Amino acid sequence: MKLNELTLTTDYLDLDPLFFHEVAPTPLKKPHLISFNPDAADLIDLDIDSADDPELVPVLNGSHLLKGSRPFAMCYAGHQFGHYVPRLGDGRAINLGRAQGWGLQLKGAGVTRYSRQGDGRAVLRSSIREYLMSEAMHALGIPTTRALALIGSDEDVPRERWEKGAIVLRLSPTWVRFGSFEYFAQQEKTHPHLETLAELAIAEAYPELIGKKDRFFLMYEQVVQRTAALLAQWQSVGFNHGVMNTDNMSIAGVTIDYGPYAFLDDYDFDYICNHTDHEGRYSFGNQPPVAYWNLNQLKRALAPIISMDRMQEVLETFGPLYSDAYLKIMFTKLGLHTYTADDEPLLKGLMEIMQKHTIDYTLFFRQLSHYDGDRKSILALTPIPSKPLVLWLDSYDKRLERELLSHKERSEKMLTTNPNYVLKNYMLQEAITQAEQGDFSGVNDLLKIAQAPFDEHSHLERFAGATPVQAKNLKLSCSS
Repeated sequence: MKLNELTLTTDYLDLDPLFFHEVAPTPLKKPHLISFNPDAADLIDLDIDSADDPELVPVLNGSHLLKGSRPFAMCYAGHQFGHYVPRLGDGRAINLGRAQGWGLQLKGAGVTRYSRQGDGRAVLRSSIREYLMSEAMHALGIPTTRALALIGSDEDVPRERWEKGAIVLRLSPTWVRFGSFEYFAQQEKTHPHLETLAELAIAEAYPELIGKKDRFFLMYEQVVQRTAALLAQWQSVGFNHGVMNTDNMSIAGVTIDYGPYAFLDDYDFDYICNHTDHEGRYSFGNQPPVAYWNLNQLKRALAPIISMDRMQEVLETFGPLYSDAYLKIMFTKLGLHTYTADDEPLLKGLMEIMQKHTIDYTLFFRQLSHYDGDRKSILALTPIPSKPLVLWLDSYDKRLERELLSHKERSEKMLTTNPNYVLKNYMLQEAITQAEQGDFSGVNDLLKIAQAPFDEHSHLERFAGATPVQAKNLKLSCSS
């Protein structure tokens, strides 16, 4: 359909006013389109030629409202770096409404009641990062929010330096967060709103549970299951979120709020991508236990409407669910399709070698996908000869002898599991630097990679190699 035919619904505004703040976006000065994503447009049945629609930029800038839209910000609380903040909310994100099961939201659209001391803006660099990474995660098969389009502007925004303001129109099946429930759990008088919120979350993210007698408990059970699966995918692909606060955890079990994230360059279990995370709470290796901790906070918030004992029983399944899902993915990455518990030492040994040596995580598994017994390309991934890696390959060769698949069959399956590209921070920074100079070709090149990470892109093949030494392990702040 055409943009002017797209009609939104705003059922969230039927709730008590405690849930939201109706607020109009504050348009940016001299906005311009940077990139439009036809794949996301298809999710809401929007014509793929909408990039040329003269109404697109005004819609993205909040100066023109779609049919049925009543803009609003959502209220929620959250644990930030382990400390409870009783009221947060959308401080720079403004919801437009829903279409085809997706909630449309403008990030960077201006001040709301929940902005606290913020200016309600997002800058170009962080907006490019969110736009590209949400699409990259989707193409890797990882549940995530999506991004429809990105605009820049001539508006100056103060951060560590003056930067240009930008807005991303992002989509999610629901914008309800763990922290949304925490907000209404903190006072007994607002406990009735927990049921209201749970009903809405079920309608948006778990429609198969609508009307079921035990639906609130079943919702929590599925949140635990989805979160365990999500974390297994993050860890297997080497993704570090960077800010796993409870207000950044989706009740739908999808990845939301891309801030100072990173894909691993060299494998490092202890890697910290957020330079403000001084204690490493949100380090790469600590993500699964943090997810458990966050689910425990959600359990406490839901206690007024669901049995704590029953939720605790479900919560204790998180560890086994995560472990099973992670091992399944990792054995597939190794090309093992008849794996047993006896294969775990092989995987553990590899990760120990990668931790001790300088080995690019993504490149290693991609090279392993082509492995036919010739070790030159694998051993060349380390700066110095690695005897442990040689011994590991000896064990790997013996293990492959028990596989029923041929080398060709194994390689084909591995190549659909081990990406040729992930969006590393140095790649993103290169595109950001170009964009800040008015050249958006890098953004659209990376969008091609993001949407087809398992393919070969001949003109972008340099991004399939190891991260340049001087660009490894970049850290970012939450500032955006």
